[in-house]
Formats: sequence, structure tokens, C-alpha cells
Amino acid sequence: MLNQVPRRYRFKFVDIPKPGVGGKSWRRIVHFKDKYTVEPLEVTNLAGRDPVTGRVVAIGIGGGIKHKYHWINWIRDGPKDLNEPPKEEKVLEVFKDGCRTAFVALIGTNRELKYILATENMKPGDVLRTHMGIPRNYVRPREGDAYPLGALPVGTIVHCVEKYPGVGGFLIHAAGTSGTVLKRSGDRVIVQMPSKKQFSLHESCMASVGRLSNVTHDSTPVGSAQKNRELGNRPRSGLWHRKDGRHGRKIKPPPPVKVIDTKAASKFEKCQLSLNCFPY
Repeated sequence: MLNQVPRRYRFKFVDIPKPGVGGKSWRRIVHFKDKYTVEPLEVTNLAGRDPVTGRVVAIGIGGGIKHKYHWINWIRDGPKDLNEPPKEEKVLEVFKDGCRTAFVALIGTNRELKYILATENMKPGDVLRTHMGIPRNYVRPREGDAYPLGALPVGTIVHCVEKYPGVGGFLIHAAGTSGTVLKRSGDRVIVQMPSKKQFSLHESCMASVGRLSNVTHDSTPVGSAQKNRELGNRPRSGLWHRKDGRHGRKIKPPPPVKVIDTKAASKFEKCQLSLNCFPY
């Protein structure tokens, strides 16, 4: 198989494991270590190529600028006993990570350091609280705190929601997005995603409070072709054009509102039918 690999990629991508867990990512490979660390991890950019054969398998992906990857600790753990106070962690730094859209925050307590996704108004010096118990009354959370869904009042803005208890933040990671706690039904909590889809999750699933940072990411234009290449996007050929002008989609005004008058129904005479009306 090695002889089938083009020479210029033979020693660059061979023996590199395929990316993704349960799927494939043709943009980059992150070289994770055996144990969690806050040290930035090395990244291998794939540029849309298969890591073994070197063949292009995903068009439109370029090399891009090499960034260090900051390992996010998705599990927010704390005490479960309601008599214990919540675990407190201090925000040390908030910065931009080139491998994701939302900002990253470095938090620490005692001798433990970890990365989490930063919220909209998070800044260095903030104290974040985490508790895994579900009290009888709802808590009054602040931005950045982490509590089970069963402890949060209805209408709370959340992100990094667990899909199953104990697996870590699984839902809502993109910049500027957030979910909403809609209602409770027994031991289930209904959470609305940014796509307006509603999920029924167990009340013990952890969730972080607040809207994710970098809110203007979606509305900020790229600005130049060079910037687009730095982001890892290759240009199109230029031969493809969406239908525009007189060939494109026509935006027609909606039809006028139809007024249904109840007085118009009184013009018809009532007709009473009986068996005598039908000759046999």
C-alpha cells in the first residue's frame, strides 16, 4: 500500500491514525496525550487529504495557519451532598483558540487547572461555582456556573449541556449560541436547542449557565481572500454561479388577507329536507 501513496505525501501522513471518534475529520489531527493537560497540543493539518494515502477526499479545505489546540475539559464536577458548599473555581485567562469559534477560559482551583468554554461576559477574576446536587428549591445561578438541569429555574440560558449524566458537555458549543430550559416533566427537563429543536433530558444532566462568547462571530465578514485561506478554506473554481438575475428565484409578495364576513352566510335560505321530498 505504501507504493500507491504519492511520493510527496509518503512520509508525511503515513502511520498517522485516522482522525475523529465515530467519524472522520479531514481538516486536522490533534495529537492528544495519555493524560489531561493544559499544555497546548500539537496539530497536523490535513488540508482535506486522507492521512494514510494522501489523496484529496474533501474538496474546499486548505492548509490554513497552524494553531495549537487547547484541550477542553468537558466535565464540570462538584460535590453532590446538598449540605456541602459548591466548588469554586477562579477564571485566570480568557483568550481566542484558533481551532474553535468560541473563546476559551483557563480556570483553576488549588492545584488543578483546566480549560472551559468562556461565556459572553466572562473575564479574569470571576469565580465560578459548580454543584451536582438537586435541591428542593431552584438555585439562583450566575453566568459561568454549572448545575444539574433539575436545579435550574425555567427560562435559564444554558450551554455545554450533557446528553447523558456524567459524559460531559455534549450539546451547544458554537460561538454565540445558547439553549433555554423550557419546562419540567417528572424527572425530565425540556431544553430548547439553538436550532429550536427540543430535547427531553434527565434532570441530573449538568449544564453551564450563560450564552457562549464571541457573539459577533457569525455576523463578522471574512474580509479578504487571503484571510479565507488562513482559515483553511480553498477558493472555488469560479465556473459555478448560483442562479441570479432573471434566472433566479422570484420573491413574490404574499397574497392579501382574505376577509371572511359572517354576514354573507345569512344570504342563503335554509332548506329543510324530509323523506317526503324524495319520490319512490
